[in-house]
Amino acid sequence: MNKTDKIFVAGHKGLVGSAICRKLLSEGYTNILTVDKSVVDLKDKDSVKLWFKENKPDYVFLAAAKVGGIHANNTYPAEFITDNLMIQNNVIDSCHEYSTKKLMFLGSVCIYPKYAPTPVKEQYLLSGELEPTNEWYAVAKIAGIKQCQAYKKQYGDNFISVMPCNLYGINDNFHPTNSHVLPALIRKFHEAKLNKSPNVTCWGTGSPRREFLNADDLSDACVFLMNEYNSEEIINIGYGEDFTIKEISDIVKDVVGYNGEIVWDTSKPDGTPKRLLDTSKLFNMNWRPKINLTVGLKQTYSWYINK
Repeated sequence: MNKTDKIFVAGHKGLVGSAICRKLLSEGYTNILTVDKSVVDLKDKDSVKLWFKENKPDYVFLAAAKVGGIHANNTYPAEFITDNLMIQNNVIDSCHEYSTKKLMFLGSVCIYPKYAPTPVKEQYLLSGELEPTNEWYAVAKIAGIKQCQAYKKQYGDNFISVMPCNLYGINDNFHPTNSHVLPALIRKFHEAKLNKSPNVTCWGTGSPRREFLNADDLSDACVFLMNEYNSEEIINIGYGEDFTIKEISDIVKDVVGYNGEIVWDTSKPDGTPKRLLDTSKLFNMNWRPKINLTVGLKQTYSWYINK
């Protein structure tokens, strides 16, 4: 990417999109395109086509998506599959029609089978059954990957797909029921601290293992790969280390400064037992994350309480 190229970040207000915008600005890119949902709904094919026709971006980061945790995925399966399919179809097809030089599609770790061997290699895609609690989102993301590969195979479009692990950071969603695990924990412990609650209830057993990457590390990897990676094969982006949900909860509890007890509600689902990505493909390209988990959580908590 040249510094003056037109770079469209779809989903610029979200966790990932806002981080990509911050990274691009810090690297001196001067022509970043964004559009509010109130102006162009990415689920509306005609609106997306018109916007692409008028703006003709050179590069596109497709970070727009309907996202959420276990509860949200279980509660709104129709929206999770339908909304994401519409967003992807419209943006990817418009990139082809209006000759975008390169598109990056952001997938998710949940595309991989529930019981895939760990660390999870890129080639494990479609090798087994998905985790039932988020299969609707996963199926949509897998369709997006295959759509990018299809356009590359049929038309030669330079469309690439990256698979991040679980993310957190500035501009995360802290909704009490529809958020992912880290922001949900931050909010729970913060409110318990304010209310002087004697305990906090967390879902499941605390035994599942998860890998967490700060969104600013992800954005660094995305800009790096946009400049350096051109294969149609998916590539993982991860932290390279995983933690149990119990360990994560203890870290968040300390960061927030909550002094009560943690109670585990084992009637609630755990989700996939272990999820650690094999990031050797990316790490062999000489990219590494820079933000320590505890440091990143402190930054995220500071942003949350200030907002």
